Amino acid sequence: MTDGVWVSLFSGGKDSSWALYRALENDYPVERLVTVHPEGDSYMYHVPATRLASLAAESIGIELVEVEPDDFGADDVPDSGEQGDAELEPLEAALRELDADIGVAGVTAGAVESEYQTSRIEAMAERLEANLFAPLWQEDPRALADAMLSAGFEIRIIRVAAYGLDESWLGRTLDADALDELEALNDEYGVHILGEGGEFETLVTDGPHMDQRIELEYSTEWDGTRGTIVVEDAWLE
Repeated sequence: MTDGVWVSLFSGGKDSSWALYRALENDYPVERLVTVHPEGDSYMYHVPATRLASLAAESIGIELVEVEPDDFGADDVPDSGEQGDAELEPLEAALRELDADIGVAGVTAGAVESEYQTSRIEAMAERLEANLFAPLWQEDPRALADAMLSAGFEIRIIRVAAYGLDESWLGRTLDADALDELEALNDEYGVHILGEGGEFETLVTDGPHMDQRIELEYSTEWDGTRGTIVVEDAWLE
């Protein structure tokens, strides 16, 4: 796979969107976005609101490939390593199909600190003989977040699951004030500023790589310790 196009592993969240944006900035020929839609929980993939990736792809102007695996059964896992390997299989199969079709030279990924995810994506890229572009890897979380905001990313929080994050965070825009609060929560409770430990999940609703903004109508679900937005309608502005 030395010649060919690039593929962006894409959930619509801030990290995968930033990896895509940086790849486009560096003139990588990204011609496909690939989104995995997990049924239920997942060790490897961003889960909430992945169905909105199709709207994001339309706004970005890059064709989307959607991967529909069976339920990973991630709520009852005897071996997390084996689970991660198994969850990667449908993605790798989709990339092999793309390689046979258009030739895949490289893959972008949005991992920041997760060795669990990154080691598996690196190994997959090696098996595919593809390059890997992971521009967030081991970068300073606050510096990354500030760079996203400076570039013009509009980031909405769509799920929270951490002590210190209450229902008021659901649907909130991740701006400088929110980042200051997350830094304080990091000091007090260890909440990761970018939600790398699953503390929160995001959706990018606008950015310099997008032609149209994603608008949302939603309600919220809250169980007392964690919650999520429930998207009732979404469209491009």
